[in-house]
Amino acid sequence: MYLSVTGIKPKGLIGWIRFWTLTMPASKGAQKAEGILHCAFNSRSGFQHTLTVWKSKKDMLGYLTSPPHLKAMKNLSKIGKGKVYGYEAGRIPSWEDAFTEWDKNGRIY
Repeated sequence: MYLSVTGIKPKGLIGWIRFWTLTMPASKGAQKAEGILHCAFNSRSGFQHTLTVWKSKKDMLGYLTSPPHLKAMKNLSKIGKGKVYGYEAGRIPSWEDAFTEWDKNGRIY
């Protein structure tokens, strides 16, 4: 399985509006994407997190090029700041474990 943990911290009211209008279609797309096993959302310290679990990294990369995801990523600097971390695992992690990996290994985007 391939896991992706993301976190976006919207900046200001306009950032929040952009966050909701751009990430909702991307989130719905992830929930229906080929190879998705688990898709969950959480918030912590002002960051809005997504944990997605895929059958394979290839499935996750297929979703990355979907129009709603690309549109959200192209506008990320207008939304706020964030980090992402993807890794192979044998099980779906708890949020605590996912946050630990994201805190330690997340790449700023």
